[in-house]
Amino acid sequence: MKTRFLFLFLIVSFCGRAQSPLSIEEAVSIALQNNYDVLLSGNEAKIDKTNNTAGNAGMLPDVVVNGSGNYALKNSHQELQSGSIADYSSLGTTTLNTGVELSWTVFDGGKMFVTRKKLNEIETLGELQFKEQVLQTVYDVTAAYYNIVKQKQQLKSINQTIEYNQERVKIMQTAFNSGSSDKTDLLQAKIDLNVYLENAINQQAAIDDAKRVLNLVLGKEADWGFDVPDSISNNYTPNKDQLNKNLYTSNTTILSLKKQADVNQLMLREAQKAGFPKINLNAGYNYANTLNTDGSVLKNRYFGPQLGVSLSLPVFMSGDIRRQEAIAKIELNSAEHRLARVKLQMNTQLQNALNQFENQQELLKIETENSGLTKENLEISLARLRLGQTTSLEVHQAQEEYVQSFTRLINFQYNLKLAETRLKQLLSNL
Repeated sequence: MKTRFLFLFLIVSFCGRAQSPLSIEEAVSIALQNNYDVLLSGNEAKIDKTNNTAGNAGMLPDVVVNGSGNYALKNSHQELQSGSIADYSSLGTTTLNTGVELSWTVFDGGKMFVTRKKLNEIETLGELQFKEQVLQTVYDVTAAYYNIVKQKQQLKSINQTIEYNQERVKIMQTAFNSGSSDKTDLLQAKIDLNVYLENAINQQAAIDDAKRVLNLVLGKEADWGFDVPDSISNNYTPNKDQLNKNLYTSNTTILSLKKQADVNQLMLREAQKAGFPKINLNAGYNYANTLNTDGSVLKNRYFGPQLGVSLSLPVFMSGDIRRQEAIAKIELNSAEHRLARVKLQMNTQLQNALNQFENQQELLKIETENSGLTKENLEISLARLRLGQTTSLEVHQAQEEYVQSFTRLINFQYNLKLAETRLKQLLSNL
């Protein structure tokens, strides 16, 4: 049995040494480069930035170069007013037309300027949404990373308990051999040892599963190998007044919905500008040349510039302008409601995270002391067992209390780290 445990321990230790250490900072850096949600959100932000141009707002002219060529072969019969008749057989006509045309909206009631402001706001909104996705990814990385640490701590606790169980089996074997203990006590000690050996194998599987979860967030293959430390640092002290003060000015979800409301406000102004007259400036330079093989006109060519102004005034559009304006007002109202709702939600989440942090901090403080007590109690029970002053059942109970206390301790450490990370995420401080 000792040989089997030693073999398992060596395998686990070898795997740990063979894998490169990965810090939380390195994990976050990898995720920000490879995580697909971050990459997709980054592309959306790039699209919003690319769309933010004066031309897309309608402020720049359109310039088009046109050109065409044609050759026709036909029979022609012409009767002129003078009474003469002209017949042409197989008349060939070559036509060439080309030109440059410019169309520029010089006035549309100011709609183009409103549209440019809207594009600016959309670009800013895209940046905020990208930042929000980055913060969520950092939170996901932190939760997955420290879950591995927690699972490693749990394995460490199981391995320590295995050592205590081995000592217990050794004591009971000696007692049984001397005739001072029943065989049932020895068998129970061996059964407990086997159970914890099984727990160690299952716990290693849990660590492997947790690593695959982190690899998914990092955008890595499931079998990408790495190692993490087996401790969780908790040295963060939140400033409640500062957190409450900065929530509405720092939280990316709130800022995104504020920006969305600004976009909807500009969309309403766009709809209102749609009823204004539009003035277009048209200019161009054209060239045309026609060649005939026969007839009174053998060659006809003209070229030169042209300039014009057009005015369009929407008088009746089947109610479309009013409909678009009404929809824009409703969408603006909905955006304002969503903003008010998310402010309440984020404030509630902030208070919950603060309470969670404070509760876990107090629980961790108590359980840190309790874990030391259960370990001391277990060691005393083993010492008493060696002297024949207690029973194997008492040691078994002490082992269970030690394992349960250590499990609670690492859960409190992990939950405290998650509460810290959530507070930082809410204030965009990750």
